[in-house]
Amino acid sequence: MKSGLNIAFFGSSLVSAYWNGAATYYRGIIRALHGRGHDVTFYEPDAYDRQKHRDIDDPPWAKVRVYPADSEDGVRRALDEARGADLIVKASGVGVFDELLEAAVLEIRSRNSRVAFWDVDAPATLDRVHHNPADPFRALIPRYDFIFTYGGGEPVTSAYRGLGARFCAPIYNALDPTTHHPVPSDPKFSADLAFLGNRLPDREARVEEFFLRAAASLPDKRFLLAGNGWHDKPMSPNVTYVGHLYTKDHNAFNCSPRAVLNISRESMARYGFSPATRVFEAAGAGACLITDAWEGIERFLEPGVEVLVARDGDEVASHVRSLSSDTAERIGQAAKKRVLAEHTYDHRAEELERILEVPRHDRSATR
Repeated sequence: MKSGLNIAFFGSSLVSAYWNGAATYYRGIIRALHGRGHDVTFYEPDAYDRQKHRDIDDPPWAKVRVYPADSEDGVRRALDEARGADLIVKASGVGVFDELLEAAVLEIRSRNSRVAFWDVDAPATLDRVHHNPADPFRALIPRYDFIFTYGGGEPVTSAYRGLGARFCAPIYNALDPTTHHPVPSDPKFSADLAFLGNRLPDREARVEEFFLRAAASLPDKRFLLAGNGWHDKPMSPNVTYVGHLYTKDHNAFNCSPRAVLNISRESMARYGFSPATRVFEAAGAGACLITDAWEGIERFLEPGVEVLVARDGDEVASHVRSLSSDTAERIGQAAKKRVLAEHTYDHRAEELERILEVPRHDRSATR
């Protein structure tokens, strides 16, 4: 039986979710690819104290190569090691030597390899190159064999094609049921509504509207906030801030409150079709999810049945005020059933294989 692909993947971090929201997305995709017979080596810089805040040890389903972030020598050595892989992936937002990597992965392409740019923040990338025609990445787009994105739908794929992309397709966020699943509730995460997200410039105003304003309007309800950067943010007394949340606590965080809130970043909401990882992680844990409104939500979860949708903070507050335990349980269970049936990372890996036109080589079949 033909073996799977040898994949070299340059990204922000596989082993640390510290200031790195894409970590669980990378883990889900790569674990699923490994399970389907492909070998992945993940190259990440020793940057932003991520190695000091690891969530996981080096996993058995990927090789991890950490290179120094303070000189080009480290990244050049990583590129030399990646030379010859069947598929070479440069993810957006590595955070160190991004421009160098975007060009260099194309330079190490061989006759037998293909190169992909995997954009985990396509709206930001597209806004950047549209506003700056001299952006070096703009001229590189037509040279990649594939552009993959983790959201955005037709608006994003059309925009990339308009910039000369040979091929562009979304590989959406999804659920890894081995890591995100129901667990017993934890009293320290008890609340009427909980939100997990780092404080970022194009998210902060939406957090103020959808979470903090809703909390202020419901002083008799309990709200829970997790994520980096909110320590000095003014908030009402009924909001408890727990700081950075390690992935080992995600399930308890999702299973303990009555409802969990998703708030898209402004650019993601504007493009639509961009469900965050927490949408599927919360659903996989059986949580009742309330999400801000964005185009395409019904492709993933049915509003009113599998998810509650809010257009502003007033509607968030209305949902929280009227939500009973029975209704929350019913919505959470319906969402879990839907994502397990249609939106796991194995579904995404299968889709990627179809695009790459490679046969499945399931490791379990050879054991």
